Amino acid sequence: MTEQAPIIIVGTGLSGYSLAREIRKQDKETPVLMVTADDGVSYSKPMLSTGFTKGKDADGLAQGGTDAMADQLNVRIRTFATVTGIDTDAHELILGDERLAYSKLVLAWGADVIRLGLDGDGQEHVFSINDLMDYRAFRDALGDGKRVAIMGAGLIGCEFANDLRNGGYEVDVIAPSEEVMPGLLPEAAAHAVQQELENLGVGFHLGTVVDRIDRRGDGVSLALANGETLDADLVLSAVGLRPRTDLARAAGLETARGIVVNRALETSAPDVYALGDCAEVDGHVLLYVLPLMACSRALAKTLLGERTEVSYGTMPVMIKTPCCPTAVCPPPSEAEGNWEVEQDGTSVKALFKSAGGDVLGFAVTGSYAMEKQALSKEVPPIHG
Repeated sequence: MTEQAPIIIVGTGLSGYSLAREIRKQDKETPVLMVTADDGVSYSKPMLSTGFTKGKDADGLAQGGTDAMADQLNVRIRTFATVTGIDTDAHELILGDERLAYSKLVLAWGADVIRLGLDGDGQEHVFSINDLMDYRAFRDALGDGKRVAIMGAGLIGCEFANDLRNGGYEVDVIAPSEEVMPGLLPEAAAHAVQQELENLGVGFHLGTVVDRIDRRGDGVSLALANGETLDADLVLSAVGLRPRTDLARAAGLETARGIVVNRALETSAPDVYALGDCAEVDGHVLLYVLPLMACSRALAKTLLGERTEVSYGTMPVMIKTPCCPTAVCPPPSEAEGNWEVEQDGTSVKALFKSAGGDVLGFAVTGSYAMEKQALSKEVPPIHG
C-alpha cells in the first residue's frame, strides 16, 4: 500500500491558508502539503495598507511563522520553493529537478504587480507592495525618508496614500485617470474620497503619467508627462495586478484574464483547482476578501469529496480610507441603469438603479458608509 499523495496547495497567502483552515475544520488527517516561493509567514494582505497608521513593521503585521502554521494546521510547508511546471497527466507538481505527486492540486499563487517600463536611472527606488516581504523591503528602504510618490490612484494607491499620511509622510499620487478609483466608484463618490485625502494633505496629479524617474541625491526626481517634476525618497507603484497564469497555460490549462475555473473552482484539468487572485471564477476575477472566503469554504468540501459550487452573497468592497470611510458594491458590468446621488459634503450615497427602480449597486462614503449592510440586502448577489 503506497502512502496517499497529499492535497498540494501552491501559495501561503490569504487564499492558501484560508483553504487549509477550511479543510481542517472538516478533516484533521488528510495529508496536505503547502508549497510557497516566499517565507510562508501568515499575514492578512488587506492589512498591508494599514501598517503605517498602526505603526507596525512587517513583523508587527505577521500573524504566524511557518512552524507555528504547520503545527496549527497539521500541514507540511515547503518555503522558498519555486514551481517550474505541472504535469497534469502524471498528477505531479514540478520544482526544478524534483517532482511532487498530488492527489488534488490547488493553485493559490495570486497575482503579479504590473510593472511599468520607465526611463531614467532611479528604478531601484521604485517598489510595489503585494505581500509581506514586499512590505518589509519598502519599509526598510524608506528608512528616514519622508516623501513618497505613488503611481496609481486605484483602491491600493488611495489606501496607501491615506496610510502613509497617517504615518506622517508627504504623499503625491500620480495617475492617468481624471478621478480616483475609476471603474470602481461613481464620480461623486470618487470626488468625495479625493477631497478628504487632499484635506489630509495628499497631493494629486491626475490626468498625467510618470515619464521618467532619475536619481537625485538619496532620492529621485519624477518627470511627469504634463511637465511637472516631483521629488521623492521612494516611489510606490500601485498600477494594478495581473493574475498569474503563465505556468498554468504552459501546463495546458485554460486561461483568460485568470486561470479559468467553474463554480466548483475546477480547472480544465482533472484534480487541479484555482483559488483567489489567480482564478477567474465563472467569468469573474474578484480580487477581494469576501469572495475568497466563500470560495475557500466551497473548495474545501469539494477536495474532501463533496463537490460544492461556490455561491456568492452580495459582497460590498470596504475601502480602507479612514479619512473618508467608503464601501462600494459595483453594479454588474452589463447592467443598464443610472446612478442616483444624494450628497452632503463628502458624504455621498450613490445608488445604481435599473429602469424599473431596482438597486443593482451602490457606493457610500462618509456618514452614509454605515448604511452598507442595509443596502447590501437590496442588491442581488453576484450571478454567473
